[in-house]
Amino acid sequence: MPFVPVLHAEWIKIRTLRSLLGALTAVLLVTVAFSSVTAAQSDHSDPLYSVFFGVSLGQVAAVAFGALAVSGEYRGGALRLTLAAVPDRTRWFAAKAVAVALPVLAVGLLTGLVTLAVGRATVGLSWAEGLRGALGCALYLTLMALLATGLAAVLRSGVGTLGLLIPFLLIVSFVVGDLDSGAADLLPDRAGQLVLHSSSEGPLGPWTGLAVTALWTAAALGAGAWCVRRRDA
Repeated sequence: MPFVPVLHAEWIKIRTLRSLLGALTAVLLVTVAFSSVTAAQSDHSDPLYSVFFGVSLGQVAAVAFGALAVSGEYRGGALRLTLAAVPDRTRWFAAKAVAVALPVLAVGLLTGLVTLAVGRATVGLSWAEGLRGALGCALYLTLMALLATGLAAVLRSGVGTLGLLIPFLLIVSFVVGDLDSGAADLLPDRAGQLVLHSSSEGPLGPWTGLAVTALWTAAALGAGAWCVRRRDA
């Protein structure tokens, strides 16, 4: 089967599941809400991050979206039906990844622009710095959703994926950052969020940080694709 019909089928699955639409909505609402509060109360030592702070919480919804989009295939024998229609497992998984990435990228860009509008009214960011944050917000959220997509294909469980990633993002990453900033710079979330900071003191810049996150994501997707090809449905 050609790639486009497979992608269309995967998009139909996503847009007809309320839990996935709810996760996308939460990306926007949670990020904007927490960013608004932080921007209003911050001392603005890092104005860009004070405006986009909500991304650190909104990413949880993006991760949930990526994990649930894949883990649903492993319930009730759904994957066997999918692979009966699309025997090429690599093509199916690629279509699933694209079907996850595109809506998160669109919602992430909308989230970044709305957050930027709120931030400019509160903090007075320059357009150049603010647009970098808005674009970085969209790219970072997309990469984290795809990271969860790959991991969910490895673990075959939405609960397992969220149980691993969410504590890591909300707790472990901060603990490691406090103990050893050098190691923390290479963690997927901390590296990617450098694009949301006004300046960086470490070896990575805003775009090289996103590149590090992209490498983590590529590794997770590669592992997920390998598991999809090698394991029984």
